[in-house]
Amino acid sequence: MMTKRISFLIHGEVQGVGFRYYTRKKAVSYGLTGWVRNTANRKVEGEAQGEDDVLSKFMKDVGKGPTHSHVVKVEKKELDVIDGETNFEVRR
Repeated sequence: MMTKRISFLIHGEVQGVGFRYYTRKKAVSYGLTGWVRNTANRKVEGEAQGEDDVLSKFMKDVGKGPTHSHVVKVEKKELDVIDGETNFEVRR
């Protein structure tokens, strides 16, 4: 398996609905590392790193979001892997 890192930007009703904590919970359950935060323009952005197939499952979950969210668009792109990262955090 190959380790990859992706950045993601989630559009829709994704702030004020627990989206960042949902994202962290999913990432931790999959053993991913990275971070997530709200943006100033009402989106959620982050980076996630892990095995390629696991990242695909994670992105499907993030594409759905928690119960009260409404995701309308997901942008993602591949980044360089960061060595030594050990957790997935919610940033402010």
